Amino acid sequence: MQDKKLLALAAALDDPAGHDPGDAPISISAGLADWLLAQGISLAFTSYQTGQLIVAGVGPDMRLSFNQQQYARATGLFYDRGRLLVGSMFQIWRLENMLRPGHYANNAFDMALVPRTAHTVGYVDTHELAFDADDRIIFINSRYSCLATIDEVHSFRPVWRPRFISALAPEDRCHLNGLAMDCGVPRFVTVAGISDEKDGWRADRQGGGAVIDIVSDEVVVSGLTMPHSPRVHDGALWLLDSGRGQIVRVDIGSGNREDIAFCPGFLRGLAFHNNFAIVTVSMAREDKFKDLAIQAGLEERHLEAQCGILIVDTRTGQTVHSILLGGKFTEMFDVAILPGVRNPMTIGPATVEMIGAVSIGDEI
Repeated sequence: MQDKKLLALAAALDDPAGHDPGDAPISISAGLADWLLAQGISLAFTSYQTGQLIVAGVGPDMRLSFNQQQYARATGLFYDRGRLLVGSMFQIWRLENMLRPGHYANNAFDMALVPRTAHTVGYVDTHELAFDADDRIIFINSRYSCLATIDEVHSFRPVWRPRFISALAPEDRCHLNGLAMDCGVPRFVTVAGISDEKDGWRADRQGGGAVIDIVSDEVVVSGLTMPHSPRVHDGALWLLDSGRGQIVRVDIGSGNREDIAFCPGFLRGLAFHNNFAIVTVSMAREDKFKDLAIQAGLEERHLEAQCGILIVDTRTGQTVHSILLGGKFTEMFDVAILPGVRNPMTIGPATVEMIGAVSIGDEI
């Protein structure tokens, strides 16, 4: 019997139309272009609901510049020294900057990210991912409840699973979703529930989430609601307590945690630049967030859920800049910072531009 979810995902591949951000209303906070220039960064972010990888920078005209490409069910991102990993429905893509230092594409872009490798892993529900210190691709395999790496023959090679997961099965038992790297080594993961049954995490979404230390295989933070995107930054563990709408800082030594900022939307995707946290927010899949605490938080503050990117000053908890998407955009996934890049562009794997995107490496 065919998996109904897989059939639905396959149908989505046949209907990519209507998801061009150029057709969607975009609201940009005043001064964002100046802020990006002052910080010396640009951004990449994904919307898996629309299957888009979007990069944002500042063009020669000093205005914010967007460039987008289609990656079916685009999920996790990881940027490192001119290369970008992109998770998608059944593949993990490695994009490389084809420009040499000081060169520009179309007299405007100082980075041109081109797909160079696609690892076909099948539908394993890839979430967050990274290069480790040995340049291996490490990724969260949510469907099989494990941390995995690329295998040249098989769909994936497991490298770790929570101790309460008794077998690798395509059952999304605990909704393993977030990955924190520490000095090139996987350190923390987030789970939505401690369960060894198919979709078992769904029964305890409110307060059943946790952070697990991969090294000790112990739960180090519990009582979370749909947590995502753990990160080690500035000597602390950070995470998104998504079901409450909170960016959270955790003291690794004591386990003490502190709410840093409430964000109006379901949080998923977190990157840091100096004292700023950059997150993605999404709207509810239905009218409200049902039993999640974020709904009460929105109502108490008289706010509506948003879809887009928020830049939060972690010293004050205030949102200082934003990119908000409308139209068909309702859900975002991940965000990555491109340091030292002013105006990036990407070339999609199924585009006419890809055919002519030829660059020559150094001679042997």
